[in-house]
Amino acid sequence: MTGLELYTGTARGSSARVIGAYSTSFGLASRLLTRPVRRAIADIYALVRVADEIVDGPAAEAGVDAPERRRILDALEQETLAAMRRGFSANLVVHAFAVTAREVSLEEHLVGDFFDSMRTDIDPPATFDDDAFRRYVHGSAEVVGSMCLRAFMLEGGGAGTRHPEAEEGARRLGAAFQKVNFLRDLADDCDRLGRSYFPGVDPDRFTDEQKNAIVADIDADLAAARRALRHLPRRARRATGAALGLFSALNRRLAAAPAERIRRERLSVPRRAKAAIVLRAIAGKDPR
Repeated sequence: MTGLELYTGTARGSSARVIGAYSTSFGLASRLLTRPVRRAIADIYALVRVADEIVDGPAAEAGVDAPERRRILDALEQETLAAMRRGFSANLVVHAFAVTAREVSLEEHLVGDFFDSMRTDIDPPATFDDDAFRRYVHGSAEVVGSMCLRAFMLEGGGAGTRHPEAEEGARRLGAAFQKVNFLRDLADDCDRLGRSYFPGVDPDRFTDEQKNAIVADIDADLAAARRALRHLPRRARRATGAALGLFSALNRRLAAAPAERIRRERLSVPRRAKAAIVLRAIAGKDPR
């Protein structure tokens, strides 16, 4: 292996390390995918994670101020779009993403919508109204679901046809993941980042009624995603079912917890329970 093939393999190895280091649930579920699809999912996840780290994580901890973070994020978007067109980037994570984007015919508008939401995180509104929240969830999560769906179509050696219900399910599953994370991270988002994503919710006055409404909304998204599973290729269906089961289990824990506990504590699903859900998905059973 030499030249571009070696470079691309190295770039994709970098993306695989990112997903392995940052996501237990996503990483576990992706192991059920065929190798080409698993590789493509890692390439997508790595770019999304790097963008998120520019917005919230290491960049801020390193003392990079908001205007400079915005410039870095803008440059990453432009490099990503350019790499999708030319098939190469000096940034390994961007290069891996661009190769996958070209393989699955990923549309540029999905990338643009994603980066628009990331820019919102750099200078967020004091509160989100319903329209702003929908736009944010669309760009930060629904389009990522659409990207992953395009990668799933690589199963079997080619880009298959996407059923409209599968497209809707992918977007709703992405939205559910994002909302679950918002609810689970309510305390950290408020105390560390000074953010409150859910419209009409004051974290310092968070009520059980508000929590129950959010949990019900997430359940509706998960149900739509579950109905769409039948339109996915076999291995992708099992992997997506595992991810759906993992986040459904987390949502049930959030449903059972009082609002005041969610306000002060980050809940999670125990490792043993996660493993059981994945094993059920491997066996082709409903991972709920």
